Amino acid sequence: MTAKKLLEGTNNSFIENEYEGIYGRFTITKEDHLEVQRYRFALFSCGLSLLIALIQWLFLGPDWIGLWLMPIALALGLSLKWIHIYLRSLHRLLVFFWALGTIGSLILIISFGAKSMLNTVIIEPKFMLFIGPLFAALTGVGFKEFFCFQRIEAIGLTVMVPIALIGHLSGLINGYIVMTMLSLSAIFLIVLTIRKFGMNPADDVGDKSVFKYLEKERAANVL
Repeated sequence: MTAKKLLEGTNNSFIENEYEGIYGRFTITKEDHLEVQRYRFALFSCGLSLLIALIQWLFLGPDWIGLWLMPIALALGLSLKWIHIYLRSLHRLLVFFWALGTIGSLILIISFGAKSMLNTVIIEPKFMLFIGPLFAALTGVGFKEFFCFQRIEAIGLTVMVPIALIGHLSGLINGYIVMTMLSLSAIFLIVLTIRKFGMNPADDVGDKSVFKYLEKERAANVL
């Protein structure tokens, strides 16, 4: 799409742009720009929290690592709040997985204590089912990024996270390989978000005319 300058926003550093969408013209506003920046920062925070947790695990052992699930869940939840996905059903499914995984993480922390929670998951892989949905939501975000932008980092995130967790749950992959795959996934996510900060905000917003069209379709079906 070719953008043309429409008007200056209240912030002199930001200029609103008009685009030609599939169902008509739309404008990327200052609020859209802020939402995109918040989404990117939240996703970056998620990847950074995951990487720090894994580094701590590598050098200090698994004690207290369970506490890192909270900033990971918070950052992922915020990214889902500000993400732009055309299909509302897919967005709701990712939010559902996020909520399920966050609740499951809290249950494990309360039941086994923050210090030994991860040890329990390592010894009894079945407890991975409690936190697995959280990472399923993260995988969904990675799939969305690959589908929209075909970034190689997104492929790594989308493939490695489920393989690592399912491999641990089934006992088919040993702990060293699981940690390596999760560490690479965290690095891929950080690289992905760093690259996104240089992108046009309109790329993350998508075609707003499609959102408007789908909203009209939903309203018509309700009536």
